[in-house]
Amino acid sequence: MKTIMQGVIPPVITPYQSDLSIDFDSFGKLLEHLIDRGMHAVIVGGTTGEYYLHSTEERIELIRTAADVLNGRLPLIVGVGGIRTEDCIEMGLKAKSLGCDGILISSPFYAVPTQAELAAHALAIEQAIALPVMLYNYPGRTGTHMDAAFFDEITKRPNFQAIKESSGDINALHQLVLDYPELGLFCGADDQALEFFAWGAVGWVCGAGTALPEEHLALYRACVIDNDFAKGRAIMRSMLPFLQFLENGGKFTQSVKFTCELAGLPTGGVRAPLQPLADAEMDELSAIVTTLKNEIAELEKSPVRLAKQA
Repeated sequence: MKTIMQGVIPPVITPYQSDLSIDFDSFGKLLEHLIDRGMHAVIVGGTTGEYYLHSTEERIELIRTAADVLNGRLPLIVGVGGIRTEDCIEMGLKAKSLGCDGILISSPFYAVPTQAELAAHALAIEQAIALPVMLYNYPGRTGTHMDAAFFDEITKRPNFQAIKESSGDINALHQLVLDYPELGLFCGADDQALEFFAWGAVGWVCGAGTALPEEHLALYRACVIDNDFAKGRAIMRSMLPFLQFLENGGKFTQSVKFTCELAGLPTGGVRAPLQPLADAEMDELSAIVTTLKNEIAELEKSPVRLAKQA
């Protein structure tokens, strides 16, 4: 069975109306934007999509809207994150009934389960939903790191196809590549994308993919499709100030949404407790994005020259 989990896959942001209700029309426009730009799949209900600030009804309606808009043109992967295993199963079953192609499973935040408990959680969800699974290792958000005892259990099941590795620990990347090659490796620590691709990552779940799809695809093409790491390094050099701003600034979602606004895409701000960027942060990020786009546009014009320098 060909995996649906490969390539550049953005977790779609959630746009809001002026009263901070979800703007479903604009959400559909964002999905069309990602289809037009050549993304390989989309994730709905990811961290960058602010799923943790949505009601159950809102999460379901976002899934329904995405399934209707995509209509099979791109694979739809749905985040089923939650604390209770039963809630994750319920969300996954609803997503499956609406036509999603796969699910994203993270550790239950705040609960801090043992590795055996985490494996039981993930296996219960997978067995109930019976769809391809991408795991999501983000201990900075959940409090629990997925480790060997967990992987030893879940890799017995073929539906566990991929993992978004977001710990920022390069040794976790090495462990996955060397010990668990059956899990397709996805970059989830954006400022380490080049290192992930050098180690054979099959894709990138990129938080800012909605805002800068062409630039994320450029790095993927250079490293994964063309195996041109000279060009990949040049692209990453241009992207790194932006990715470091996202990873280290403490306002990841706000920064992604502001970058979308710079591209003329609808966002409607963020919900509390998140707060918008300060004016100085917006000025700094705007300058970084302008430089990034100009430099990568120039690099994309001269792939042959860069390849000869390798």
